[in-house]
Amino acid sequence: MDSQDIAATPRRAPGAPPDVRDPGHVPVARMVRGGIVEGVHHGSVVVLAADGSVEFQAGDIEAAFLPRSALKPIQAVGLLRAGLPPLDAASLALTAASHSGEERHLATARRMLHSAGLNEDALRNVPDLPYGPAARDTWLGRGLGPSRLAQNCSGKHAAMLMTAHARGWSLDTYLDPGHPLQWALAATVEDLTGQGIAHVTVDGCGAPLFSVSLHGLTRAMARLATAAPGTAEGRVADAMRDHPEMVAGEGRDVTRLMRAVPGLIAKDGFEGVQIAALPDGRAIGVKIADGADRARMPVAAAALERCGLDPRTLAVFATAPVVGGGEQIGSLRAAGAMVSPIPAYHGHA
Repeated sequence: MDSQDIAATPRRAPGAPPDVRDPGHVPVARMVRGGIVEGVHHGSVVVLAADGSVEFQAGDIEAAFLPRSALKPIQAVGLLRAGLPPLDAASLALTAASHSGEERHLATARRMLHSAGLNEDALRNVPDLPYGPAARDTWLGRGLGPSRLAQNCSGKHAAMLMTAHARGWSLDTYLDPGHPLQWALAATVEDLTGQGIAHVTVDGCGAPLFSVSLHGLTRAMARLATAAPGTAEGRVADAMRDHPEMVAGEGRDVTRLMRAVPGLIAKDGFEGVQIAALPDGRAIGVKIADGADRARMPVAAAALERCGLDPRTLAVFATAPVVGGGEQIGSLRAAGAMVSPIPAYHGHA
């Protein structure tokens, strides 16, 4: 079964799949060096109110796009629904993570594999160096090369293997789009986003990647954030809140953001994707058109300010310095539609 087959087969989606088209992105950030605009980033942004309505949008939030690793929390819910054996909160957070490859991340992934009688050889993700700069330097200093365990998606893959093992499904083919595990994950993506999957391709780690809309992805994240404790959605959200260090790593902006805003769950994705949601359902989704990671968090901070968060809390995330000769001579920050009038801050959490 190829990607078109799995994408075209009805499951549980209450809505049609988003259109596959060139998205109508708009300017959302600019980089200024010495008073001169050196670069402009286009993108799309959605801000959801607590009732799920669209509070603000810029660009094209309904076109099909690739969530990349921002989809992992939704996939973690799908794994629980599919029969993932019991995990402690730190391990469940790693299931939804793009981890830095710190020793605690590697040790947790090993324990997950060992619980199913497996080791690193069972992983089918692409070998890589640790994603976090400090962890990568340490790794290279030990003379080590690319590893499946060190690759930032190994927690998700370990959980996939645990689920397949528990269900008696094939382990060698767990990344095949036609595998029962991937069918179960696709059904959860459609259920939580409220729309059909537009297309299925392959993510960087080798796992199937489901295309939805930015609006749908953000809606799914809000459903996790507002879920009752003990549900699959609530368990993933609580694990991420309790262990932000497992979702990314020390020094990473996603970990720092979750620590700075109590109750927030947040996940980044390659190619400039960022989603975040608060316990009352307020949520944001960001896609930077050119995939620039440097613009992702400044735009996300501007979107979170539109949710009513204290701009003082977000200030550290709102700009990225531009350096010349070892000194800051400019900055990258939100621009365009993102800096149109914002409702006054009223002290929301």
